[in-house]
Amino acid sequence: MLIAGFPAGAWGTNCYLVAPAAGEECVIIDPGHQAAPGVGEALAKHRLKPVAVILTHGHIDHVASVVPVCGAHDVPAWIHPADRYMMSDPERALGRSIGMPLMGELTVGEPDDVKELTDGAALTLAGLDLTVAHAPGHTKGSVTFRMPGDTEIPPVFFSGDLLFAGSVGRTDLPGGDMDEMLGSLARVCLPLDDSTVVLSGHGPQTTIGRERATNPYLRQVAASGPGADPASAPRRGM
Repeated sequence: MLIAGFPAGAWGTNCYLVAPAAGEECVIIDPGHQAAPGVGEALAKHRLKPVAVILTHGHIDHVASVVPVCGAHDVPAWIHPADRYMMSDPERALGRSIGMPLMGELTVGEPDDVKELTDGAALTLAGLDLTVAHAPGHTKGSVTFRMPGDTEIPPVFFSGDLLFAGSVGRTDLPGGDMDEMLGSLARVCLPLDDSTVVLSGHGPQTTIGRERATNPYLRQVAASGPGADPASAPRRGM
């Protein structure tokens, strides 16, 4: 398996290109602010052909380059229906007034082909098997993507802004909800094997085992369930 990732733009959002191997078809995960040049470089370097863009959620730092990337390669974008409006109305998603400047001039709107993600969906794209889990908390339409492992490689979990190394996504923006976040952590993350590699929307990679042992939010839900008080844990991400 080939996973090429890089932090893009002012928010340092991780964009990933995933393929069975170099020279194959690929999917692009979360092409955010100023991600298009990095996507182009990775495609050329690894001789990849994109077949789809898949989105963990609709915040502008994860979708700002969807229109140019999808347009350049004539591929669809997949997003949960609860977050679809954010592609065309990023200010409302961030609690800003319409017309307020948002990181200068950004290309907002939907690509020509939008497909909707559903909880539990099994996607087969570019020769890859991805399982979708609806994981609200950061946004109402947040999802994660899980890829199975084998005897040689561990499972891989693209967590978006649900789970980070040492923390979780913020819940103070429109559509955020801490109770839903804790519930998603319990339902989506806790059942995963400790060996699962976590590739998140921001920051370095980690593993479920490491987060189970050290992440204050995941430790809370493991010990007390989704009703635990998160006040002692830090906040980060977007």
